[in-house]
Amino acid sequence: MAKRLTKEQLETDPLLTSYYLFISFLKRNMTAVISASIAAILLIGGGIYYYLHTQAQEQEAQDLLVHAEQAFQRGEYEVALEGDDARLSIGFMDIIDNYSRTRAGNLARYYAAVSEAELGNYEQALQYIEQFDPPDGILGVGPIALHGVILANLGQYEEAAEVFLEAAEWDENESTTPQNLVNAAEAYIEADQHDRALEIVNRILGTYEDSQVADQARRLEGMLIARQ
Repeated sequence: MAKRLTKEQLETDPLLTSYYLFISFLKRNMTAVISASIAAILLIGGGIYYYLHTQAQEQEAQDLLVHAEQAFQRGEYEVALEGDDARLSIGFMDIIDNYSRTRAGNLARYYAAVSEAELGNYEQALQYIEQFDPPDGILGVGPIALHGVILANLGQYEEAAEVFLEAAEWDENESTTPQNLVNAAEAYIEADQHDRALEIVNRILGTYEDSQVADQARRLEGMLIARQ
């Protein structure tokens, strides 16, 4: 015959004591506990839905981007931007409008900026490149430099110079950095800020004297000194 615990043992058993305390807590706070549980379930479910929805949006945008990229590579910039009804394809503009938060949507902004620049529509190109989020490292240098080129074509030379400096310092190396520094110096010259341009030229000759743009920097140096 199994031995039963006495009342005193039951009352002093720590596991049972915790159990009864927990049951008492539930009885007193049942509504709050149920509400908190539902909220947690909804939060987790919402997070899963958002993740799956985001992944689906990304894949969908990537699939649509392929056709616009093909038109871009053929030099059909208007088709790349606006799409082609005959081919049942959409362009960068629609991808930007409908998938703006995806990586493909961000890349579409860069493609759209290049396309508009190629068509000579620099105001529109500026809007797209300003909304583009450049990647870290060397891959971000080109888009930032494009931003500077667009500004220069709009006659905003001081702003262009600052952006070229950003491109030069985004990923410092022996190739893209000297070239973007030269671009910045030339933009400052166009903005009549010769002292600032000379500072950058001296930076090139001091740090990148063996670069491919060193001779160009020396010519700029001579011109700037002659103007003083």
